[in-house]
Amino acid sequence: MSMTDVTFEKGLPVNVEAERFLLGSILMDESLFVQVAGTIDSGDFSLEKHRRIFARMNDLYERKEKIDRVALANELMKRSELEACDGLAYLVSLDDGLPRIANIEGYIRIVKDKSLLRRIIFTSQKLIDRCLIGEDVPDEILAGAEESLLKLGESRDRDSLANPRQIISEFQGGLEAFLDPSQRIQGVSTGLVKLDDMTGGLHGGELIILAARPAMGKTALALNMAQHIAAHPKMRKTVAVFSLEMSKESLLTRMICAGARVDQRKFRMGYLNAEERYRLQETAADLADAPLFIDDSAGTSLIDIHGKLRRLKSEHGLALVVIDYLQLMTARGRHENRNQEVSTLSRGLKLMAKELDVPMLVLSQLSRAPETRQGDHRPQLSDLRESGSIEQDADLVCFIFREEVYKPDRDDLRGLAELIVAKQRNGPTGKVKMVFLKECTKFENAATDLGDDAG
Repeated sequence: MSMTDVTFEKGLPVNVEAERFLLGSILMDESLFVQVAGTIDSGDFSLEKHRRIFARMNDLYERKEKIDRVALANELMKRSELEACDGLAYLVSLDDGLPRIANIEGYIRIVKDKSLLRRIIFTSQKLIDRCLIGEDVPDEILAGAEESLLKLGESRDRDSLANPRQIISEFQGGLEAFLDPSQRIQGVSTGLVKLDDMTGGLHGGELIILAARPAMGKTALALNMAQHIAAHPKMRKTVAVFSLEMSKESLLTRMICAGARVDQRKFRMGYLNAEERYRLQETAADLADAPLFIDDSAGTSLIDIHGKLRRLKSEHGLALVVIDYLQLMTARGRHENRNQEVSTLSRGLKLMAKELDVPMLVLSQLSRAPETRQGDHRPQLSDLRESGSIEQDADLVCFIFREEVYKPDRDDLRGLAELIVAKQRNGPTGKVKMVFLKECTKFENAATDLGDDAG
């Protein structure tokens, strides 16, 4: 058997027996081709002759012709490839040593895993070569690395299709639990009762956009949710916060004041009474033990966030990621305009949320349209700044609206706020009434929404 491929010359990960048994199994039972082709393509084989054999099998299948040795040999002959595949004798030998009951799923997994390892090596080698040649600036090389790694991650999802029987059998508790709403796995609670009722909580794999005009309270609401998930006695789940605007000390100060319900201005000036100091100490001690992680690195990129989150999840688990905010992020590499760059960022964040199976809460600015709009200043989806792809990629889009900002002379509007659920893939849209305590930058449930499950 000739094994002169570059794969062998360089000692790359291969398993020729698994490849041979995979092809031999199809020749023994052509109905297996559909199962194999759903996960494997010709590029996953290490040997050129195996790639050609599988490609010709695919040609036969597409023409609805029988896949056997004679038809396959004839197909290879028509393309003058039979000799390059070691002739008919090699086709006959493909099932030599094949077990009576072929482990087709095992062969598929082995071939796919070895292929992915080779692709990682090839991708890494290309990056090394670009670094050594030095023709590109580092940011462009990193952008290429981000794109290549995301594509490798997507390639693993080809075999993720499942029929209803598989979905139900893999569901915790089986059919009975699947059909019982009370036993269905719920998302992570935000602390806002009405929002949790509408969304079922925040779910893994979702990209959630929280947008508003400046000074509406985007950061405050995101931190309130993060604090509830990380520090509430019934929750205590890991939260990661990436702040591209504020320092980690400023964020922690805001969270402590919000949790203790202490006026931030009084805190900064030191005008605190004994009770307020006690509440601050209690809240600070509680947060100190909470699984909350804050990163205030400037110029954070997708690949930076991805690497940090993978490590955090492996060590502590992960229930929520907060990014403050999208327009301060930059995508490495060249982009024709800012819209294209933001599109790259939103798509990358959605893929990251899906791969890590964690809700990704991303803050975003709005255009000036709500301020110039006559009458009702409430934000709309069209107000999302710089890219329509934000709306397209997002599973949930929420806007913060406080009418008191536009009508400061109206005392009856003071402290009233709305969270507008403008888009939700898997649920209703609508408004969530909230109360905003401006002095301690804290959003709370409106009195009418409080119930037994408010905690």
